[in-house]
Amino acid sequence: MASTSITPMEDAIRRKVIEAFSPTDLKIRNDSHLHSHHRAMAGSTSQETHFYLEITSPSFTSKPQPARHRMVYSLLKDEMAQEGGIHALQLRTKTPEEEERLKGKASS
Repeated sequence: MASTSITPMEDAIRRKVIEAFSPTDLKIRNDSHLHSHHRAMAGSTSQETHFYLEITSPSFTSKPQPARHRMVYSLLKDEMAQEGGIHALQLRTKTPEEEERLKGKASS
């Protein structure tokens, strides 16, 4: 018997990001419940519309933040275009080197 995920959008995001960017760290947070009262969400039955993604990947090396974000938006364009799909993405994109520098600052 096939199991049906209760988080198909999050599953699709995770699969695509892992395949495309081979992240060394990936955090996905579904913030949809925080936005369900917004006018734009009226009538929407989707529980997976607003996500926060924190992606650490060597794929982002030597690319400025806007280019990194475009890479993610391009990857998830189908999920953003579909009815009841992703309405908002909050992104934090880093390289492994940037992550190490941040950890170094935090521990000093």
